[in-house]
Amino acid sequence: MSPDHDDATLLRAVARGDEAALRLLYDRHAPWLSIRLRRRCNDEEVVADVLSDTFVAVWRGAGRYRSDGEPAAWLWGIAVRRLISRLRGRPAPEPHSAAALDGHAEPLASAEDQVLAGVEYGDLGTALGRLSPELRAAVQATILDGLSTREAARLLGIPQGTLKGRLRRAKAEMRTALVSGATP
Repeated sequence: MSPDHDDATLLRAVARGDEAALRLLYDRHAPWLSIRLRRRCNDEEVVADVLSDTFVAVWRGAGRYRSDGEPAAWLWGIAVRRLISRLRGRPAPEPHSAAALDGHAEPLASAEDQVLAGVEYGDLGTALGRLSPELRAAVQATILDGLSTREAARLLGIPQGTLKGRLRRAKAEMRTALVSGATP
């Protein structure tokens, strides 16, 4: 498999069991995924585990990639869901427990992590889930992931003006869905 192949081609190859394609995807995406995961969790071990779990999930589920969005956004969606699941599974230490007192307590999920976890459920998650893949990717990259419009446009492979238009449309559709309960 050539490093010149685009991500969608690599994902199709991974779905057919091509380990070299998975290595190329990992080499191409693991660095930025790791950085973005570290912005949400300062525990290097958790980030390493989540990154590994992400690419195991890609290996097992590449056939589910529908080619209706950017592969990088699909990968990030897997990674952030893995991180949220991992953080949810941690019990919070008691404030006066021995682990908390000796500095060996597991770090707690940040407020941002807790909000992001809540986005998956409820009215906001439903409204977000009803957006087209293009609009959802724009919202995820800019609002949920905190990328600038320039960074998000580059990630999604679209001009900044197109991204801004998609954001306006997505916000309008979500506002309508949240205010009236109607589907966008």
